[in-house]
Amino acid sequence: MKRPTQVDVARLAGVSTATVSYVVNGLADGRVPISEETRQRVLEVIEELGYEPDARAQALRSGSTQTVGLILPDIHNPHFWQTADGVEQELRAVGYHLLLSSADLNPDHGRKIFKELSRRRTDGVILMSAFIFQSEETQEILNKLLKRRFPIAKIGEHPTIDCVVSNYEAATQEVMAYLLALQHRRIGLIYGVRPSWDTLGIADLSVDSAGGLDRLLSYQDCLRAAGLPVDPELMVTCGATVEDGYQAALQLLRLPARPTALLAINDLLAIGALRAASDLGLRVPADLSLVGYDDIPLSSYLSPRLTTSSKDMIRVGREVVKLLLARIQDPDRSHQRVDVHAQFIIRESTGPAPF
Repeated sequence: MKRPTQVDVARLAGVSTATVSYVVNGLADGRVPISEETRQRVLEVIEELGYEPDARAQALRSGSTQTVGLILPDIHNPHFWQTADGVEQELRAVGYHLLLSSADLNPDHGRKIFKELSRRRTDGVILMSAFIFQSEETQEILNKLLKRRFPIAKIGEHPTIDCVVSNYEAATQEVMAYLLALQHRRIGLIYGVRPSWDTLGIADLSVDSAGGLDRLLSYQDCLRAAGLPVDPELMVTCGATVEDGYQAALQLLRLPARPTALLAINDLLAIGALRAASDLGLRVPADLSLVGYDDIPLSSYLSPRLTTSSKDMIRVGREVVKLLLARIQDPDRSHQRVDVHAQFIIRESTGPAPF
């Protein structure tokens, strides 16, 4: 069946196509001389025919698509779902739509997605993770977009792009102080990132919280400050899945002098570590204390409930949308930054070091 057009609506309502356009675009509320009777007649015909405006044509006329792009680091981690949820909530409240993409923690894939999004008709783009900017090509695309004042906002630190900053540096200091006060001296770290990141090297990642570097550096600094060695044997770099966390924990917990506490850089890895401890007959927290990050919904339903930290990513998502919409309204406003502080949450998976 042929899709009804403005011409069909105009013919049945006995008005011009211009009048239909005014009604459809909300201009018949006093801004153009159309009677309420005519407006209602057009609306009734639109309902009768099931007419729907062409979004692409509307975008071309108005210059706005009412769509914002979001690039997440990894669609598999519920932590980032919370981010997308916050972004979508705030966009929906103002009549915008979300175009979602995932870089899959892969710098090359992230570069391709950013390049593709820059070619699409969107009103702005929200980025997460510094690794997207690693290539010269991506920097060139970014510079071109900024030069033509295309609205961009970022979750994470950036010197020139509006950003919402929330990392785990201070929270990790709290974690380490807490564990050290409980007399833990052999504290292991499960540093779970995609294997493709290994080729970048830590120095190239800057302080990218999505890559866990904020946790790694704080962990090492706190050990040194406590007069404890930074033991490479107690730090395992692995992939980003629950299974990777499981295997990394097995490696650490099978050491002749095993750690009495484990930090996993996110809750998914900690869930794998919890299973590994159980399979080895270790009790959490009597034999092993376990800490995750992100406070994904599942973490408070585990047995034991997981000690973790939260950035409140729903709030972060909402805040970054506010920055982007303000940039859309005023492309020349000064660089803006919003800080959201992470919270350390003590639950049941941590306790005194075993003696």
